[in-house]
Amino acid sequence: MIAYRQPLPLGRSLLLGMAGTLAFLGLWAGLARSGLVLHMFLPGPLEVAERFAVLVTTPFAGGTLLAHLASSVLRFLSGFLLAAFVGIPLGLMMGWSRLIDDIVTPIFDALRFIAPIAWVPFAALWFGTGVGGPLLIIFAGAFPPCLINAYRGARYVDRRLIEAAAMLGTPGHRVITEVMLPAALPSIVAGLRISAGLGWQSLVGAELIVASTGVGYMMVQAQGAVSTTTVMVGMAAIGLIGVAIDLGLRLVEARIRAHLGQA
Repeated sequence: MIAYRQPLPLGRSLLLGMAGTLAFLGLWAGLARSGLVLHMFLPGPLEVAERFAVLVTTPFAGGTLLAHLASSVLRFLSGFLLAAFVGIPLGLMMGWSRLIDDIVTPIFDALRFIAPIAWVPFAALWFGTGVGGPLLIIFAGAFPPCLINAYRGARYVDRRLIEAAAMLGTPGHRVITEVMLPAALPSIVAGLRISAGLGWQSLVGAELIVASTGVGYMMVQAQGAVSTTTVMVGMAAIGLIGVAIDLGLRLVEARIRAHLGQA
């Protein structure tokens, strides 16, 4: 018998989260002060925070931290939205039509197992350090979850609703948009959360190699300058933006589930 975990009260959950964060920072600070790792390779959290504040206003590798973040977020949104606009409709159509499913599935199954980072050499050959390279790599990471969750959501739609719509002479595109899409929406939003995480990770990998701006590019330049604090600032910024993206999508998911529960 499976025992389901009961959610903790919000206050207690926040306290536990703060305790875990403080414990991590304490362990980091203790290790940095212990001398077990050279200081140039492991600065303390206060030094990283100070460097973070400096980089917000002082340019490094061609721009401030905020400018690099803006470049990264813009690339991410371009690739992520493209993946959503292609993957969600295609997944719904595959769930609706066996013919489309049979045509697309073999190609999709072959491509989705290629890691996004494996597209980097191909993207560099095609696009160099232009916008197309990172866009391709982000798309490669974000596209599969969009399609898979839209497809699964469409497959779990009550077939009687689809049959009733077909009996009433509803055109295929309206069946998809007015019957399948609303029913599959929770699964689609869950897929977007996964897609956003993979797309953001793919972006950073792309910027390490095929970009001339962005947080990943800033980190590569910091590595060459042996500026560990700057590298760690980039890592912290990547994590914070990732958390913000996921939190936004979680709020959207909660609103959709609440709305469907009231309907």
